Amino acid sequence: MKLAEALAERSDCQTRLEDIKKRLARSARVQEGEQPAEDSSELLGESARIFARLLELIGGINRTNAATPYDEKRTISDAIAERDVTGKKRDFLAGVAEAASTRQDRYSKSEVKFVATVSIAQLQKEVDLLSKKFRELDTRLQELNWRTELV
Repeated sequence: MKLAEALAERSDCQTRLEDIKKRLARSARVQEGEQPAEDSSELLGESARIFARLLELIGGINRTNAATPYDEKRTISDAIAERDVTGKKRDFLAGVAEAASTRQDRYSKSEVKFVATVSIAQLQKEVDLLSKKFRELDTRLQELNWRTELV
């Protein structure tokens, strides 16, 4: 099994668990004398099987990410961490740039005037560079996911 297939199956397991959780919530309690829409014990059994499979998948994914080189210096795990932090930093700086560039119309000279305290152009330039770095890391990770066998 390829790493990408394991990642897709992990996502599917998580989606199925959320669905079972909703179904269990609808069937967990009924009015006395009525039957639940679904058998709760069957749903709990199915969830237990999915959790067991999820544990297998996550263990394999983590072992694979830790053991597979991304480049000469980093593993896939390292690259994932870098991609995630790059994305968070990009979003953080984009939020600052947006807050600084929010336009406020003044209708008279007596109204308070607001000015930016940061360089919006510089922030936007850094956001663009971080976006590029994020895309490059993510593209390479996707490529490795499809080429790498699950450990």
